[in-house]
Amino acid sequence: MEGTILVATAGQGVLSSADDGRTWYRIPPGQEVEFDAVVRCLAVHPADPQVIYAGADVGLVRSDDTGVTWHRVDSPMNGMHIWSLAIDPDDPDRMLAGTGAPSRAAVFRTADAGKSWDRLPPEIPEFCAGVNRPRILTVAWDHVDTGGAWFGVEEGGLWRTHDRGDTWQRVDGTPASLPDGVTNSDIHCIVVLAGPPKTIVVAVVNALFVSQDDGRTWTRQDTRRKYGIYYTRLVMPIPGTDELLLGIGDATPGTMTKILYSTDLAQTWTEAELDTPANSTVWAFGTHPADPSTVFAGTKYGHLLRSTDAGRTWTKEWREFPEITDVAWTPAVAAGPGAH
Repeated sequence: MEGTILVATAGQGVLSSADDGRTWYRIPPGQEVEFDAVVRCLAVHPADPQVIYAGADVGLVRSDDTGVTWHRVDSPMNGMHIWSLAIDPDDPDRMLAGTGAPSRAAVFRTADAGKSWDRLPPEIPEFCAGVNRPRILTVAWDHVDTGGAWFGVEEGGLWRTHDRGDTWQRVDGTPASLPDGVTNSDIHCIVVLAGPPKTIVVAVVNALFVSQDDGRTWTRQDTRRKYGIYYTRLVMPIPGTDELLLGIGDATPGTMTKILYSTDLAQTWTEAELDTPANSTVWAFGTHPADPSTVFAGTKYGHLLRSTDAGRTWTKEWREFPEITDVAWTPAVAAGPGAH
């Protein structure tokens, strides 16, 4: 496979392979992010596959050579832990970033490829129930509503905007206050599918919520009842399609996991086949429009899985990692010191 695989970890920075997973390298010394950094998320630039952004314990960092070297993007997030990143598919210069524990949770936006940043409303409480300090686990642009975007807080609710982030509305509630709504404030992941119909899928800690009327009403899917394990970690679309992957486990970090796929806008799910039982809950998926059938998955305790059929079957890679936080791959091939 031509390209570069990148694995973000909590304690060993970003590891990358430019030879289809045969050899792996850490971030070299002398970078503006340490080789043993905590890195929570990765984002490949949609127009330039050599450009990789990473949310780290020093703030936002960027590589212009497919992960060989890194520099920090100067921003108000310097020194803050960044948990989530989303590049606007309609305007790659526009990006959302979410911070969180141990830093204060907040959402930031750039409209000029990181030259300047705005801290957006609302003000997230410093502490919350469940995880002590909240963290923004997910940010997502709505590519159907060009002014729309979403973010979700663990724990602190589901938020949306129709004006690219100038104003936000919290849209979750309790079963009593919002019987047809998202009734859990522990938000793990959000995706928007074009459809038709446009479909919004929200993963909370123990369920999926699906809306096909732009968030006015939601249908709850109970993962424990359906699949025997409850910890609903993430959903991810297969690029260029309305197909979805779902990662669930028995706990965090967990001792087992299941990967499921849907071809009907999250209405039904089929369990994928894993050649080796995974050691913990799936924590991240990585894919790229250059080859939608190739997908990587990382578990909390370091198994890296590969699918070449858009998530129907999975094979465990030989290399095991420290705690995996995110996975990406890009069709660009890393070159230079430490890349081969």
